[in-house]
Amino acid sequence: MTTVVSLGGSIVAPDTADAIFLKDFALLIKELLDADQERRFIFVVGGGGPARRWQQAYRKAREALGAAVVDGEADWIGVMATRLNAQLVKAVMGDYCKDDVVINPSVPVAFTGRVLLAAGWKPGFSSDYDATLLAEQFKADALINLSNIAQVYTDDPKKNPAAKPIDRVSWKDFRAMVGEEWAPGKNVPFDPVASRHADAIKLKVICASGKDLPNLKKLLAGEAFVGTEISG
Repeated sequence: MTTVVSLGGSIVAPDTADAIFLKDFALLIKELLDADQERRFIFVVGGGGPARRWQQAYRKAREALGAAVVDGEADWIGVMATRLNAQLVKAVMGDYCKDDVVINPSVPVAFTGRVLLAAGWKPGFSSDYDATLLAEQFKADALINLSNIAQVYTDDPKKNPAAKPIDRVSWKDFRAMVGEEWAPGKNVPFDPVASRHADAIKLKVICASGKDLPNLKKLLAGEAFVGTEISG
């Protein structure tokens, strides 16, 4: 069984790389791999804090020069941050990950180890879309999307105290929430371009907290967990 996970950069490197999380996460994955020799994981890592800080520096420098900010350039900066984070996770996983970090999920991918790492491909979408393409290629039953939020909410809970968590939502309703357009650094539970493709291929996506490892263990074990299922 191959499990595909979109691993948010906000949990790998919220500001700088989180060594404690990486250690605990690696221990959990190794425990699951050792318990089931048929199991494999694909982790597609986001840009997190490094992407946001470097994109912000680019925007400020261009504005100070009186020059236009180009979204494609900001996106490439974000893509490179995902590759740094993915290389870090690959190194932490050690011998379980034998293949190079995948940077183009649109072509057939070699997967010879137990863990495969992937990163951003090109401008126009986030690493969520890359994860969706890999889930399609490896015929995954679902895509697990791990970020710094436990569930999808009806609104931004930081701005609206009346926002409520959602256990299940249809693609139609979810896409109405996140919109159709991507912008570099856009902060949504699952990016619009990835959502459109996941909807088209009828892929189920489960959004959950990446930091809550006991909950993640339950999710990966097929037990009751806290999160949001997007499907239908």
